[in-house]
Amino acid sequence: MAIAVDIDVLLAARGMSVGEFAEAVGISPANVAVLKNGRAKAVRFSTLEAICRVLDCQPGDVLRFVPEPE
Repeated sequence: MAIAVDIDVLLAARGMSVGEFAEAVGISPANVAVLKNGRAKAVRFSTLEAICRVLDCQPGDVLRFVPEPE
């Protein structure tokens, strides 16, 4: 996938568990795993806003573009 999700890096930097993060954002730990593993097809802006609020970051810290090899 051309979009990488760096939630695991941000969680590690903040010493936050997936369970704590999921509860603070208001999503299930299973949905956090879907995001972390790059299997999500979409993310609601309200969810992205909550992620940024909880992690005290910008959307670009969570998502980044990784060009696929041709």
